[in-house]
Amino acid sequence: MASPFHSSEPATRRERFAWCMYDFANSGFTTVILTAIFNAYFVGVIAAEHGSGDATLIWTLAIAVSNALVLLSAPVVGAIADYSGAKKRFLTATTVGCVVFTALLYFAGPGDIALAVVLMILATFMFSSGENLIAAFLPEISTPETMGRLSGYGWALGYFGGLLALVLCLVYVTYAEAQGLEAADYVPVTNLIVAALFGLAALPTLLWLRERVDVTASFDSATAVREGFTRLQATWQQARQHTDLFHFLASLTSYYAGIYIVIVLAAVYAQEVMGFKTQDTIMLIMVVNVTAAVGAFLFGHLQDRIGSKRCIAVTLLIWIAAILCAYFAVDEFLFWIAANLIGTALGGAQSAGRALVGQFTPQGRQGEFFGLWGLATKLSAIIGPLTYGGMIYLFAGDHRVALLSTLVFFIFGLVLLAAVNEKRGWEMAKIEY
Repeated sequence: MASPFHSSEPATRRERFAWCMYDFANSGFTTVILTAIFNAYFVGVIAAEHGSGDATLIWTLAIAVSNALVLLSAPVVGAIADYSGAKKRFLTATTVGCVVFTALLYFAGPGDIALAVVLMILATFMFSSGENLIAAFLPEISTPETMGRLSGYGWALGYFGGLLALVLCLVYVTYAEAQGLEAADYVPVTNLIVAALFGLAALPTLLWLRERVDVTASFDSATAVREGFTRLQATWQQARQHTDLFHFLASLTSYYAGIYIVIVLAAVYAQEVMGFKTQDTIMLIMVVNVTAAVGAFLFGHLQDRIGSKRCIAVTLLIWIAAILCAYFAVDEFLFWIAANLIGTALGGAQSAGRALVGQFTPQGRQGEFFGLWGLATKLSAIIGPLTYGGMIYLFAGDHRVALLSTLVFFIFGLVLLAAVNEKRGWEMAKIEY
């Protein structure tokens, strides 16, 4: 099999827009399924017979299993995609898979725990794999100097995509409740709304984003798989050369664990602790999406000026303040302050983290290195929610106590970040192996 070669043709403005549109497309899954509606619906309706504590634990276990599958597969899939020039094909497959399995969640009603768990695992696996693959295109369509800005644009547009999904769902939920329908009647329809929006909004990405690795006609999948494992092994062996990348991945694993707790359990916390109803929660997440879009945009520009490491440190300090506000909130006023702080920090932390990995990535190994990024983030997605779910189980459903685990993850992430030398990481990425 001939080796692939990388096109040096610069990305067009349309391609960069198409790349950003994928963040717009897939954000509805995060905001509606994982954060705002379906997670609370699972705990409060589908698994209600088991009680809030056990239902929350089941939900976190489902999320953990799906992310464990991504954790095991992401680095190898990324390396295979680099070698075979198949990133876009893989991205198309995961996009279609997520859309289909999300739509099938329509059929999960009260008591259908097994069906809901299986579909959630499959949909989340497809979503997370696609998230890694689209991120791997970033170094190909940008430069180290503008990577933070483009990543910020993508995250900002993504939050508006999530906002659109929430608005559409809110309109339908308001209409359904006015007709006297119950959550078991109208929440399943929101899954169809998310699936349709994802499929339609992803079309610009799938049509316009170019694969910049070309392969000869003699594509051999078995050879590509072997090459994928070989490249992954080489990456681990070169860990000493990429010290700053691995130090950052350790920091990211910690603080992303806290982020994932907020993403998959924010609506559950609002429902169980603050007494929010479905409409209240949707409004809350809508506001958070707006502040997150602003945060991603502002921090995207800021990190190109002061560096990604400093930018991430600032967002982690905001996260710590936000979690403390949420912990001490006994009324909605302080909780809303916490929510807006979370939105600002969420956009900045995610945008800056993705850009920093891109800056530390050698040319031609984007899928492989972003597979390692995916491994770290999905390890976080296992550790964070499972820690929260375990504490809920141990402390008899006390969500406030469980929230303290989130604070620990952000503090530890900030400590680990201090070991990262951003300039040295940039220089190591330029070395050919």
